[in-house]
Amino acid sequence: MKRIFTEEFKVSFGRLLPFLFILIFIPLFSYLLWIVYPAKEMEILVIDKTVPTDSYREHHALFWAFDHMKIQNQAGELYDEGKDYFGFFPDKTPSYGTSKDIRQLSESELLKTASILDILYFADTYGVFEDDFKKVDSEEISKKIYGGLNRGDINLLREVAAQNKTIIAEFNTMASPTSVGIRTEFENLMGLKWTGWIARYFDEMDTTVNSDIPKWFISQYVGQHENTWVPAGPGIVFVHENGSVEAFSNGLDYFGETPKIRTQRINQHGFKLPEIVPYPDWFDIVLIERDYQVISYYDIEPSELGKEKLRNMGLPRYFPAAVIKDVGKGTFYYFAGDFSDMQNSIGSPRFTGLPMLWRGFHLVSDYTDRESFYWNYFYPLLAQILEKTYEEKQSD
Repeated sequence: MKRIFTEEFKVSFGRLLPFLFILIFIPLFSYLLWIVYPAKEMEILVIDKTVPTDSYREHHALFWAFDHMKIQNQAGELYDEGKDYFGFFPDKTPSYGTSKDIRQLSESELLKTASILDILYFADTYGVFEDDFKKVDSEEISKKIYGGLNRGDINLLREVAAQNKTIIAEFNTMASPTSVGIRTEFENLMGLKWTGWIARYFDEMDTTVNSDIPKWFISQYVGQHENTWVPAGPGIVFVHENGSVEAFSNGLDYFGETPKIRTQRINQHGFKLPEIVPYPDWFDIVLIERDYQVISYYDIEPSELGKEKLRNMGLPRYFPAAVIKDVGKGTFYYFAGDFSDMQNSIGSPRFTGLPMLWRGFHLVSDYTDRESFYWNYFYPLLAQILEKTYEEKQSD
């Protein structure tokens, strides 16, 4: 009888061992580490009203981080992105879905919710509109189905702030379709002031090449600028709530192609983040009270012409990107960008060390790679905030 394990088999198997180790043993070890890693108990309430599909793109990345860090609620359960939030829940009915709103809570329920919370997170309050379901790019404003900050949100925010909890809000929390009165209350509670401007980078302003530029922006810009359009090439568009629009051309009004998020290596709160990260998505331009500390800021590197344009628009040279304010034992954060937006699935979170691995695969300088921004900037920022909040809870 011939020997099963021939010398040739042993040589071949020896060559395969490193690959088997990488493909099987390392992931298995990483998963087992996640299993035995102790859970962290924190009550987190996420508000996301911009949920037209079950991809949950405006909060999927948040819940990935919660799961990866094994953050559980008081019942000892991991957070479920499909149900553990307040906002819009899409379905196939003629009404497109249902809403779970803070206004549905009684006063006693709201007070109880605020008392047990550790973190209140406003992920996206813009909402859902009929065009989100019709897949139509119309020049007219689509009819709102659900969205905007409301009285219930403000009441919860006020109570959570009074109890010195951690509050995090992102881009568009206080913008359209939120009413001016509700926005003003939000600004006063948070110590922020929206300038009315939002902005976004486009890699090509030639409308015959780039169909991603909104038709309404094109028509408004041409109408406000004597029937002229901007030069081809990269650019940044600015939109004001009053309908005014502006555009900056790379090499003419600004330099460096994409807006940059800059973070000082040594900052007061010790956040460890890359010093420069390109950011091509929507951001709002806000003014902050003096007791805020800037974690990161936007730099579009304007030319002299660009600086003059900014002055005429009533805007500063630099814009806050991520800011922090300590309020008693509580902390307020504002992210002036659509940071948590993640259209694609980023895989299972239940493997220890994944963020470090993915940072090695995604270049921080690649602005076309949305995951690069998440792994290199937003996840590290969010993870440090969650860890800081948990440590403070443990020390109380």
